Amino acid sequence: MSTSLQEIAMNKDQVKGRVKEAEGKIKETAGKIAGDKRLEEKGKIDKTVGQVQKEYGDKKHDTHKHH
Repeated sequence: MSTSLQEIAMNKDQVKGRVKEAEGKIKETAGKIAGDKRLEEKGKIDKTVGQVQKEYGDKKHDTHKHH
């Protein structure tokens, strides 16, 4: 069974989305620890934006993989 590099490589939306999601989780946790509701909310927003971008990248990757 061979796997092409294209099948295992992530596109930039997948990578950026995962990074944004991780940053959001960090901000959310830091906000909770510090009692900073604004930072916590910003983290939640960043996390959600990252999840959406990651899912978009996943769909784009799947589309290219099947063509």
